[in-house]
Amino acid sequence: MSTVTVPLTEIKTTTTEALVAHGAAEWIASEVADAVQKAEANGNLICGLYYLESYCQQLVTGRVNGTIDPIVSRPKSASVKVDAKLGFAQPAFAKGLPEALQVAAEAGTCSLAICHSHTCTSLGYFAEQIAEAGYIGIGLTNASAVVSPPGGTKRVLGTNPIAMAIPAKDGGVKFQFDQSTSAIALGKITMAAAAGENIPLGWAIDSEGKPTTDPHEALKGSLVSTGGYKGYGFGLMAEILAAAVTGGVNSVNSSALKSPEGEPHNLGQFYFILDPEVYSGDQFWDRLDTLASAIDEQPGARLPGSKRTSVTEVTIEAHVWEKVQKLASHKA
Repeated sequence: MSTVTVPLTEIKTTTTEALVAHGAAEWIASEVADAVQKAEANGNLICGLYYLESYCQQLVTGRVNGTIDPIVSRPKSASVKVDAKLGFAQPAFAKGLPEALQVAAEAGTCSLAICHSHTCTSLGYFAEQIAEAGYIGIGLTNASAVVSPPGGTKRVLGTNPIAMAIPAKDGGVKFQFDQSTSAIALGKITMAAAAGENIPLGWAIDSEGKPTTDPHEALKGSLVSTGGYKGYGFGLMAEILAAAVTGGVNSVNSSALKSPEGEPHNLGQFYFILDPEVYSGDQFWDRLDTLASAIDEQPGARLPGSKRTSVTEVTIEAHVWEKVQKLASHKA
């Protein structure tokens, strides 16, 4: 397999060019490209350049609006709503976050709803920004149905991820996680199928409800919730907050997210933003340090996302980067 090493700055620039070439406004393309760049830097390939061709195709077909300006409003005193107007999630969040942080500074907490948007891909990208601003961020979203309920065989829920990011006292992020409420992300199944590899038991069931290691049978069947009934409950929670609260589409009514054709995604994301000192003051940091120390003193253990190394370039499969460059020149 041939690979190339590409600077992160070039990933953002080329991704921006590709989106603009297919119809996105410059500032919107830049916001989406920033998320793609961050995903590649974190090794989260499913949410990085893997999605770029889909973004470009859907800009052309009109499945996503790449020029619309999101509308920010405050329905109640500690609530901020952003109507993405069937555009990308990243610029909608960028428009709404300053208002939400101002509300959280005044009230100690804020709920932020991103309504009627394209898929947000990496939910942790957004929660991390909240923590970098000094607040606790919890985010939830849904996606097209790929998960069946325990005991069932029909897809009802999406992978419905939940993300959480905690600020560090002196700035930055202390720790964070971004995980699907399904046993695995759907992209892991499709990548295994493309590579001709089996998947572990416990990821999925076939169309008859039987556990399978065959990714092709899994794609005909459904994923299962992580942790069985417990994960199923978290998936339901994400569905209610991301779809019902925001007015977004239910997982069962959402078509394949990467398909060029189809209805706009019309998904929602919901965020809780909390001032970490609002209730306990400096004791919050003391308790956080106690937790971190108890984990860090164990060899091999760590808080999730707490020991990432900063990179300026990444290694990418050569054919993937070639496709990105063609998209940027609109020759794809």
